[in-house]
Amino acid sequence: MVGPNRPQFVLFGSSIVQMAVKAGGWGSILADLYNRKADIIFRGYTGWNSRLALQFIDQIFPKDDANPPSLVIVYYGGNDSMLPHPTGMGPHVPLPEYVENMKKIALHIQSISQQTRIIFLTSPPVDKAMIRQYFGNFFDQQERTNESCRVYSEALVDLGRELNIEVINLWEALQDRSDWANSYLSDGIHLTSEGSKIVAKEILRVIRDAKWKPNLYWTSMEMDFPEFPPLYPVGRDGKTTVIYRWKLEWLDDKEREELISSTGALLCLPS
Repeated sequence: MVGPNRPQFVLFGSSIVQMAVKAGGWGSILADLYNRKADIIFRGYTGWNSRLALQFIDQIFPKDDANPPSLVIVYYGGNDSMLPHPTGMGPHVPLPEYVENMKKIALHIQSISQQTRIIFLTSPPVDKAMIRQYFGNFFDQQERTNESCRVYSEALVDLGRELNIEVINLWEALQDRSDWANSYLSDGIHLTSEGSKIVAKEILRVIRDAKWKPNLYWTSMEMDFPEFPPLYPVGRDGKTTVIYRWKLEWLDDKEREELISSTGALLCLPS
């Protein structure tokens, strides 16, 4: 164990999570925003569906964990929603089983600690023409369709409502403009850096508005070894706030004003 002990945020899912660690990925964005405040732990497994996730859930989230995560962000659905392969093999999971698997995953995580929060991410939209361009005919007999992604996404939203779990509908959030596919998808399935920004902003919005106790929003959490005024330029009230310049884009106008008024100064350092 490396100290000091921080809250842990676990990102658990398939390739959308595994690829989130890349530069510009939504996981990397969260890791940067929460540096010195929370440890972002990646548990991404390309190709997995909810059936595999449930099979290994005890190993990934052991019930005897002495330091359970504060937040788990769960993404499954894209692979589950693929159409069945004629052989019966492949990642497809029937919708009723998918919903039941996601329910069991949530209940398992909740059983670890009453303080562990959960956010579900639905499947993003997919673009059939772009998939064909990048993957050729590989998916012809196990097709990904935007309609199946919609159906599985809406089912997860309904489950979240039933379990009182926050759900971010990426299928809707990533179709907010006419050129969404070219802007947000790199290959018709996975996310560009612009798509990742949308995902990160949606996650931050949910955390900010959830009013969880303790507060898990990045500007509200305590920092490791907080800045000491003698070492930094001092604000009008004798306090110092240090925030990297690029992080300002993740604050809305009201948050910026509150931060400046509460500290008397805003020191913007280069990234």
